[in-house]
Amino acid sequence: MEEKNQPETRFRAGAVSATVWLNQIKRQNGEIGAYRTVSLDRRYKDKDGNWKSSGSLRASDLPRAVLVLNKAFEYVAMSREESSADDEA
Repeated sequence: MEEKNQPETRFRAGAVSATVWLNQIKRQNGEIGAYRTVSLDRRYKDKDGNWKSSGSLRASDLPRAVLVLNKAFEYVAMSREESSADDEA
């Protein structure tokens, strides 16, 4: 059974969140590499009270989206710098 990829970290502001995923890739030379992706979504309750996710944002969600995306970018950029420093040691 294949393992489901778990989030590396998540940044949330109200109902809007940016999730950072660490993904692995097998290169042509057989080495395993990694790269990060970021997903953005908004949580809300439907008319029955069940939690749902949406990629659509309202105008009032945009400042929160900017905030969480900036945090995700900072995290990814710093993680990349740390990985580069580890490679030099």
